[in-house]
Amino acid sequence: MFKNKTLLITGGTGSFGNAVLSRFLNSDIKEIRIFSRDEKKQDDMRHLLQSDKVKFYIGDVRDKRSVDGVMSGVDYIFHAAALKQVPSCEFFPTQAVKTNVLGTENVLDSAIAHGVKRIVVLSTDKAAYPINAMGMSKALMEKVAIAKGRALGNDATTTICCTRYGNVMASRGSVIPLFIEQIKAGKNLTLTDPNMTRFMMTLEDAVDLVLYAFQNANNGDLFVQKAPAATIQTLAESLLALYKSPQKVQTIGTRHGEKLYETLVTREEMAKAEDMGNYFRIPCDNRDLNYDKYFVEGEEKVKLFEDYHSHNTRRLDNDGMKELLLKLSIIREDLGL
Repeated sequence: MFKNKTLLITGGTGSFGNAVLSRFLNSDIKEIRIFSRDEKKQDDMRHLLQSDKVKFYIGDVRDKRSVDGVMSGVDYIFHAAALKQVPSCEFFPTQAVKTNVLGTENVLDSAIAHGVKRIVVLSTDKAAYPINAMGMSKALMEKVAIAKGRALGNDATTTICCTRYGNVMASRGSVIPLFIEQIKAGKNLTLTDPNMTRFMMTLEDAVDLVLYAFQNANNGDLFVQKAPAATIQTLAESLLALYKSPQKVQTIGTRHGEKLYETLVTREEMAKAEDMGNYFRIPCDNRDLNYDKYFVEGEEKVKLFEDYHSHNTRRLDNDGMKELLLKLSIIREDLGL
């Protein structure tokens, strides 16, 4: 599907963009466009790759004119640009809205106007029952994408879908690089709550999910990959064991805006989800804005379902967690594997 096509990755200098590049660079894709506002990361990537297939565009999804400037000739989009850090979004929620919600609308409007064929919008488990500004802005981002997909319909030139995934292991700003830094510095590993659970996905899993959604989506669909979870205590202990480190685990208390566990699919979504094997596909609600339907046609079967969350998915023990950690290049390099 990607042969001789042009792919645009917004926020393409991040962990996800780098993973997509490593997957596609030696394929028969024609061009990959990296769109982001960070010229330093673009410069680093440009020197590292030295590839004529990759083109770099400085811009910001908040600025519609800069988005329009990168869109001509694009066939497909992976929309990964976002503010993702929970604490910073808590203190600057308007900034999260401007990038995650309004920026997404800019990308989608421009893509539709330029006849882009397929767009995958990347979301997070924090968008399900959100309690923090980052999750709330991502939930609204999903609503924007799904509403535009629903309005276009399945016969449209452009197909818009979303993917929602849990913590991507070792992505920039996540807990695994922090723990590794603490181990190397000889410090205790600081965790907020030992019983806190998180879904565990590798960057390769995240790319697989986006490609699956890309190939199988109807307009307005949301895709979720089934994933194992682990307690933060298990994660910390597994890292200490792999690095043969004598440090201890130190509990410091829950951070600003943190949940005890994360939900990937809500109960209401599970009631209409299609089980695709390794994935759930959640079609959009196709009701129109006729309020009678909301009161007359209830959803009896919702009460038969429960959320799909990190407390009730497959739980990794220390051995399972270590096996997953050893898939990460950052750890394999440290351990000389």
